Amino acid sequence: MVVRLPGSLVSRSLRTRTPSLLRLSFTRGIGSTTSTNTPAVEDPDAYCKAFVRKHDYESFLVSQFYPKAKQKGYFALKAFYVELSTIQDSVSNAMIGEMRMQFWRDAVKAMSDGRPPHHPIAIALHNASQAGNLAPYHLKRIVDARASELQAPAHLTVDSLTAHAESTSSTLIYLLLALMQLSSETLSHAGSHLGVAQSISTLLRALPFHASKGRMVIPAEITAKHGVSQEDVFRRGPAAPGLDDAVFEFATVANDHIITARDMFKDTGGKVPRVAMPVFSAGIPVTTYLQRLEAVNFDVFHPSLQLRHWKLPWRVWRSYYKCTF
Repeated sequence: MVVRLPGSLVSRSLRTRTPSLLRLSFTRGIGSTTSTNTPAVEDPDAYCKAFVRKHDYESFLVSQFYPKAKQKGYFALKAFYVELSTIQDSVSNAMIGEMRMQFWRDAVKAMSDGRPPHHPIAIALHNASQAGNLAPYHLKRIVDARASELQAPAHLTVDSLTAHAESTSSTLIYLLLALMQLSSETLSHAGSHLGVAQSISTLLRALPFHASKGRMVIPAEITAKHGVSQEDVFRRGPAAPGLDDAVFEFATVANDHIITARDMFKDTGGKVPRVAMPVFSAGIPVTTYLQRLEAVNFDVFHPSLQLRHWKLPWRVWRSYYKCTF
């Protein structure tokens, strides 16, 4: 079966192919590193912006395309998302992680009651929720999905991972569409597929880090299909037999979701509505990574993939003005 990846990428067959959001981690206490009197709580919007700039460079690049009036909400949502995604790697055991998750469950409930805790991200998110009428259900859904990772970080099937991505990355896109006051079936469906592709590309980028911690991020049904031994990956890295084939197939799943997301806009010649482009600009880092991965023959451990791509700011800018991703 021939598969084609985005843009100028070359179609190839699994039979004939020649073999071939980086760790975001920081240490903090349960719920917060700040006290109620720190500057972070006094200016939560500035805190969230600096937090995203430090821990999620690609999202910071995209932020410039959001209207000024929406940027505070954007940074609040992104900071919340990054905060939750890093808990697994910043705690010593699952119990502490669950305590942190419970803090955020309680925070979401308190925000909906108009009583956000004295945490800069919670305060900024509360303000954004009030201004943009963001659904607490979506916020809680992300917390619950991240909490499930603490107990079962690996996925047996692609369907299981896809459902998890829908509850995390895709749900964040739904919140961003709500922030922009955009509501349509087309945008929601496209956002759902983009979110899944985004999750998979993030896992591929972080595979070397997770392997160093004894975790396999590619679903077991794919690694089993290609005879990949997890222990080989943990010990031998890129030399593990079958790993490049498994990476290729996993990347193909991400690419298929990108294609499906694009197909949602075929009635407009493939153009995303200008007003929605700030949200869908997040697809450019995904497609850029997939192209770079293919360029190194799906060697996910290649050192070049751990570096920022110098053309990415220009590609994001061009994509925004062409209304494509």
